[in-house]
Amino acid sequence: MQSMMINKIENQMERLTKAEKKVAQYVLNHAELVPTMTIRELSSHAGASEASVVRFCKSIGMSNFQSLKLALVRDITRSDMNISDFSVIKQQDAPYELFQKVQYHNKTAIEEMSHSLDKKELEKAVEAILMTRNVIFYGLGGSSVVALDACHKFRKIGYHSESTTDFHMMLPVVSNMKPGEVLVAISVTGSTKELVEIVRFAKKKQAIIIAITNGAKSPLYKEADIRLCTPDIEQDFRVGSIASRIMHLTIIDALYVSIFNRIGESVLDRFTEIRQEVLKYSR
Repeated sequence: MQSMMINKIENQMERLTKAEKKVAQYVLNHAELVPTMTIRELSSHAGASEASVVRFCKSIGMSNFQSLKLALVRDITRSDMNISDFSVIKQQDAPYELFQKVQYHNKTAIEEMSHSLDKKELEKAVEAILMTRNVIFYGLGGSSVVALDACHKFRKIGYHSESTTDFHMMLPVVSNMKPGEVLVAISVTGSTKELVEIVRFAKKKQAIIIAITNGAKSPLYKEADIRLCTPDIEQDFRVGSIASRIMHLTIIDALYVSIFNRIGESVLDRFTEIRQEVLKYSR
């Protein structure tokens, strides 16, 4: 699994000044050494001034040098706890040790979301959903579980919501969408062909596209009107969509709670009625 901080530095490289690039290149090549260094030591090794080190930290979104070191330590620790690719089979961990790794992996993924999720985009998503009563959720493979959960939640608060993993079943659903209605497309990579085609079809119907994805350069990202991005912390060849699924479910929960917060009073009676009916069959 590539370090989140290394990935962040690589993405910002073209925007850095010449002096900042010297610092960046040293960090990229010696990430495991930087957490033990002072600013003076890093500037000396990188061949740049201490001020350049400070500016470099600011340029990549770190408040100071200490924050950079902590981020690198977190990445190094996370690499030791990696369960996102086939390397998990190389170690004979006990079930409880693997449980701890899964727990750590998911916890770290959710914490990293604060850096990838744009506050304004989240607010735009909530406002778009509030403006309609028809919200369609579409995801394939592991993402279909997230879409189904979202559909169930939003139906409970009065939305006309649909979700299906079948491309041909989704086509007539989208064909009946009206301008301003919302399609929430969920995909780890943002590149699944059938999903992208559904999104393009929905755009022809003037639907609003909300993307929940890790793929910041993907076709889905480019097609979407509103982008709710999660950090890319899993390998292409992974055991399964573990952390990605947790992150996507977290965004769905945030949307659901935000909408319920705004319209809860108007749907509380029906919500309570559903709850009472469920309880009848739980006894």
